[in-house]
Amino acid sequence: AEVWSQDRGRIVAAADSALARLRAAAGVRGGGGAALSRTVLDRAYSQVASSYDERYGGFGGAPKFPRPATPDFLLRHHAASGRPEALEMVLHTLRAMAAGGIHDPIGGGFHRYAVDERWHVPHFEKMLYDQAQLACTYLDAYQITHDAPYAEVVRDILDYVRRDLTGAEGQFLSAEDADSALPGQPEAHAEGAFYVWTWRELAECLGDGAAEVVGFRFGAAPGGNVREDPQGEFQGRNVLFVAHSLDETAARFNRPVEDIRGLLAAARDALRAQRGKRPRPHLDDKAITAWNGLMISAYARAFQVLGDEAYLSAARAAAGAVRERLYDEQRGVLRRCYRGSEAAIDGYLDDYAFLIRGLLDLYEASFDAACLTWAIGLQSRQDELFRDPADGGYFSTTGADPSVLLRMKNAYDGAEPSPNSIAVMNLLRLGLMTDDPRYRDRAEQTLSAFAETLSRAPHAMPQMAAAVEWLLSRPRRVLIAGDPDQDDTRRLLRVVHERFLPNKVVLLADGGEHQAALSGHIPAMASAERLDGHATAYVCDDRGCSLPTTAPDRLAALLETVPGGDEAMR
Repeated sequence: AEVWSQDRGRIVAAADSALARLRAAAGVRGGGGAALSRTVLDRAYSQVASSYDERYGGFGGAPKFPRPATPDFLLRHHAASGRPEALEMVLHTLRAMAAGGIHDPIGGGFHRYAVDERWHVPHFEKMLYDQAQLACTYLDAYQITHDAPYAEVVRDILDYVRRDLTGAEGQFLSAEDADSALPGQPEAHAEGAFYVWTWRELAECLGDGAAEVVGFRFGAAPGGNVREDPQGEFQGRNVLFVAHSLDETAARFNRPVEDIRGLLAAARDALRAQRGKRPRPHLDDKAITAWNGLMISAYARAFQVLGDEAYLSAARAAAGAVRERLYDEQRGVLRRCYRGSEAAIDGYLDDYAFLIRGLLDLYEASFDAACLTWAIGLQSRQDELFRDPADGGYFSTTGADPSVLLRMKNAYDGAEPSPNSIAVMNLLRLGLMTDDPRYRDRAEQTLSAFAETLSRAPHAMPQMAAAVEWLLSRPRRVLIAGDPDQDDTRRLLRVVHERFLPNKVVLLADGGEHQAALSGHIPAMASAERLDGHATAYVCDDRGCSLPTTAPDRLAALLETVPGGDEAMR
């Protein structure tokens, strides 16, 4: 206090100087054209590939996090470059994760990370943002391969979220804790207590014969199956994982595969019911705008690809809950979260960016004009509140809080994607939808703002590298003129959605209120019309548009041809 009173000016000057140095160190500078070239994409691929675990899948060693931004980049890089290794790294990783203990084989969904390199023993917390991102990644894998197991994982994730992470108003809830009370010992908590099994518990629930089959399939043993247990928490207990395939299990017990499949399905139901009698992990039941945006994307995209109307209903309900509880209509701003009572904290950048993405995906699934117009309005508000007009990019906070001395720009794609990465993709999509060059300009300015880091260490920002992939490609706008309730329109949409086409947008001109509502935002809407009364597809890129077509096979041929006449792709 004495020093402050006697030498206040020097202290304030030193503080100002320190803050200025921090701002300089934390700042990002534009001017990196090299970041917007194929060179950065090749470097991103090389850096990611160098960390790939060829034996167990994933990238890096234990502890292993899913980090969906990495496989998302690789899948897009595969689509653009044709590199088979990029695809195989992802598919091997997704298969290993789905088989590992990080994936809950009884209740569905994924735990937060695995403590071992084999994906066997998880940290048992379940986060909403993991479910959202992984559902989309497995959907992408299914679109590329059309292999049913990837779709099964998607359904498994979404069924879990609907059952255990959805609130009464349709909002998505944040997480379930890793630990819970031990049965009969309410004061004693343990990691994974809700999820692990002794051999005796399996036998008592299923009977000895079924327990033998389940134990073989899921790697359970009478003495427990956890090798990595430094704290001795899992002695004599089993973390279930897929140890043997259905065919191997059927051969082991000399029974038909379908018999084994039925037995395992019944056993799963019985174990889930038995597990439901245990004390549950604590539910973090607040609804966070950003994470709801990610989950809206997952359900909307799952409806497009898998066709289950319940998924579209879930996405719509969540969007409605966010608008009702987390959007201030008068001020035009988002709130961060709510739990029971009124939301009090204004939203951050990730709330805007992730929700805008969710609304764009929901528009492309439902063709509800209100979703797109709200997304456009939120993008405008995001630009006002967070954009750095001097150096480009977006700050994480608005600057309205005087206690925040240093506004940061987050570009690292970690367990959650960077809001700047998602913002770039949103801007590119909006630019392609609306033909408004200002969106693309802001996307390029944001990429340039992070050019130095993106050029040097693109593996740290794979989602932003995916945005560079979009920018350097010739993305396509697919506009379908037709009634979404009619079969001819649905057939054309099915052609679009069954393919992995990451660099495209889909619009619908229904000839009615929807088309009229969007014509002011989307000039192409005004002239789109059906040919001879049939649903008609228009496919355009930066060089122009193809001739309109009413034939699904012709549309498929247009979509499978890389813009510019290169080889076909799926």
